[in-house]
Amino acid sequence: MLPRALLTDSVFDSVDVERQILHSVAEIERLDGGAIEDVVVQGRDCEAILNTYLGPITAELIAQLPKCKIIARYGIGVDTIDVDAATQAGIIVTNNPTYCVDEVADHAMALVLAAARKIVFYDRAVRAGLWAPTAGKPIKRLRGVTIGLVGYGNIARQVAARAAGFGMDILFSDPFVSADTPNVIGRKVELDELLVASDIISLHPPLNAATRGMFNQAVFEAMKRSAILVNVSRGGLVDMTALVAALDNGLIAGCALDTFETEPLQDDHPLRGRENVILTPHAAWYSEDALELLHRGAPSEVRRVLTGEWPIHVVNPAVRGRNRAGL
Repeated sequence: MLPRALLTDSVFDSVDVERQILHSVAEIERLDGGAIEDVVVQGRDCEAILNTYLGPITAELIAQLPKCKIIARYGIGVDTIDVDAATQAGIIVTNNPTYCVDEVADHAMALVLAAARKIVFYDRAVRAGLWAPTAGKPIKRLRGVTIGLVGYGNIARQVAARAAGFGMDILFSDPFVSADTPNVIGRKVELDELLVASDIISLHPPLNAATRGMFNQAVFEAMKRSAILVNVSRGGLVDMTALVAALDNGLIAGCALDTFETEPLQDDHPLRGRENVILTPHAAWYSEDALELLHRGAPSEVRRVLTGEWPIHVVNPAVRGRNRAGL
């Protein structure tokens, strides 16, 4: 009898890809209910969990999955999984950090350009019958504008490369990246300096206890009044109440957001309807190419573990040598 792999949730209409990859390795079972509590009922005898959004996968839930060897995320973030608890239980946690690096970097740069050149504002104006080339003033030449990257991982480095092509000055702040790291584009500074110096700030850190709500009232007060905030990372990085207040009080000039603490964004959310705000529906990751890589990532990692191979993208490497898969 084949091991069972539980698919908690999915953005795809079928499990054909999962069945193709896990053929002869595991039997795919889809979660019947829509609540995380249902994972305990159906996942108790499963050796693998494939997860997209459903969560949180807490320590209490993990303790009730005695046969689980791997929790494989389809996407990048693992903030919905208690990784420490998984490690203690001997469960490998994997993610899919490379499937959409180009797409998210492209989207971040598109938001930078749209906000800096006020593309959305002009589009709305022309559609409303207004033809006024200087109605969007003030607009600064992009060359020489300073962009600050908070977090300097794979995506941020690609944003830096794109920004350099436009002649922008690049700063980055990341406690885990040294200034002498090879192939670094830009200059490393402390966050305080980045906030004061940047005309545009683009967010790229992971969401965790240390970064949740890191862009709060004090941070907005430190930024330039002319600054624009761009977020294609995680909505929870930004204190949304503080952001709305910062926009209301003119602490910053505007923002361009693809991610939000609560999604979908509520119909009556105060960010809607503002001329200095650009909103996209957590779409930065999307392209047909990325979609294919997204679909194949998690089941491919499950296959590796269930066939005795160490997976490629392990979030908790400390579990190596002391996990249920014997790897």
